[in-house]
Amino acid sequence: MFELLTQRTCGNADERGVSPVIGVILMVAITVILAAVIATFVLGIGDDIQQDPQAGVSIDDGDPAAVDVSLTSMGNADGVAIVDTDDGQVLNESEDVDNAVLGSTGMTATVGEPGSYSVVAYMGDGSDLDETSVPDDELRATAVISNFDVEDPA
Repeated sequence: MFELLTQRTCGNADERGVSPVIGVILMVAITVILAAVIATFVLGIGDDIQQDPQAGVSIDDGDPAAVDVSLTSMGNADGVAIVDTDDGQVLNESEDVDNAVLGSTGMTATVGEPGSYSVVAYMGDGSDLDETSVPDDELRATAVISNFDVEDPA
């Protein structure tokens, strides 16, 4: 009677090694996957992720008809541009602004044309930015730092 019970619970001799083999294969697969994940971080493959540009600006709106924007810190940005929020274009000098593209710390732009504007930090070569440029089209990455309005003095 015990002989019959043993055969039913343990299976035959051909099936006894199946469970340990599957367990070993699963352990090897888990080890390989874990090693691959660790290797991507150790080798720096995950470093190619694009970061948003960051820069520090000071906006002086003491005179609501003429707002001064000063670049105080470059952060990881290559520069800062003042963009008209209505059309997304970088301002030009004919719109009553000097230095709409700030490329170094300490530069200041004064915006006197009424409207709504964004200060946009960018990464990439900003030498071609002008009044016909939309910053997103020519640069690697952009980020809006701040927004401000210039009021009509009348």
